[in-house]
This record gives sequence, C-alpha cells and structure tokens, in this order.
Amino acid sequence: MANFFPRWTNWLPLKVLVIGAVMVPAVTAGVWYYFTPKFTRVGYQPVQPIPFSHQIHATELGIDCRYCHSFVEVSYHSNVPNTQVCMNCHSQVQKDNPKLAALRTSWTTGQPISWTQLHKTPDYAYYNHSVHVNRGVSCASCHGQVNHMSVVYHDQPLSMAWCLECHRHPENALRPRDQVYNLDWKPSDEDPKAFVAKYGKPPGEENKDFSAAGVKLTQQEIGTTLKHDWQVNPPENCAGCHR
Repeated sequence: MANFFPRWTNWLPLKVLVIGAVMVPAVTAGVWYYFTPKFTRVGYQPVQPIPFSHQIHATELGIDCRYCHSFVEVSYHSNVPNTQVCMNCHSQVQKDNPKLAALRTSWTTGQPISWTQLHKTPDYAYYNHSVHVNRGVSCASCHGQVNHMSVVYHDQPLSMAWCLECHRHPENALRPRDQVYNLDWKPSDEDPKAFVAKYGKPPGEENKDFSAAGVKLTQQEIGTTLKHDWQVNPPENCAGCHR
C-alpha cells in the first residue's frame, strides 16, 4: 500500500504533546502575571495637569491628608480636592507660578481641573473608604508612603486577592486611630505602657510586662489587640464586595 505521509509525521503527535506540555504552562504563567493588577497597576504614574508634590505639601509643610481629601472619614470614596481648596493657599502663595496656570484657569472659568484618577475601584466592587480609616487602616497601607512622593504612583495592586489577604489578617494593617494619617508611623513608635492602659494587653500576652524598660510593641501585638478590642471582622465572602 502506498505511503501517503512522509516518515517524519510518525513523530508529529508526540511533538505536539511535548510542545503543548511546555507552551500551555508558559502561556498560563505569562497571563497569570502580566495580566494582573500587580503588573498592570503597580508603578503607574500618570502625568497630571498640575505637578503636585505630596512630598512638599504633606511632609515639608505638614498639611494633614484630610485638609485636601476632606470626605475621607465620612464617605465611601476619598474625594480629589476641588479648585477652591487649592486656592485657599495659592491665591497668595506662588500665585504667579507658571506651573499653576491650570489652577488659575480653573478658578477663573469655573471648570474643574482634569486630574487623572490613579486609584479606582471597579464598578462591580463595593468599597467604603470611611469604614477602613475609621477602623485603623492607614492611607499608607493601600497607597504607600504618599507623603514622600513627588509624583504619586500606584503602590499596591489593590486586586481582589490583595484585598482578601488583608480581610483574612486585618491585624497586619491595624493601627491606633490617631496614627491613621501619620504615614511615617511605625509599631515601635507606640508607647507600650500607654497602649496597654488604653486597649489592654494583646490576646495571649497577658503575662508579659509591657512596662519593662526596652519593651517594644510589634505590629502583630498592636493589630491583634485592636482587632479584638474593636471587634474587627471583615467579610471574606463574595457578598462583602460584590453586592
């Protein structure tokens, strides 16, 4: 009987299987990483219509986050400051600076400044900003050390997996409410004796002497104590965010 196919085709099925075994995991791994927020969002740093520096305003001038983002504690989203807020200072300070031309134009015409929104929760996900900051989650936990950014960039992926990790272990992020807007705060800055007097000892550490010299609190001790004291129990089911 005549041979209709060349001899090399006898190996074709095996070659296809081998290539598939290599390519499928490679493509899956590539999509898994390069099409996720960790790659597509982190580091995103758009050019804004006005070169606003948080390093200057928040760190050098010491302006509180809530002066500009005034709805942060009462609204489900944190607002971008309007022109009036900026002009409270810049009607006098740097009022002729050419970098602020867009601000002066906005003030004159009444048209808002076209800021490029950096952090945006998808429409299909519910997120309440006020709930988080009022329960001891600092701006730095999600947005990074914004107070040291000359140009703000996307610091964390803010993906579903990233959010769930925090919901499962909120003690890793909680801090005293009076330190939520202190983006340079560290657990070692907390006075152990004063903290224990206010919130009690961390669960499981009842026999530890927190008034002894040299004792420092850890994030786990602070977070676990606040989680217990404030009864923090973030939802982990789908309905918590997808309503």
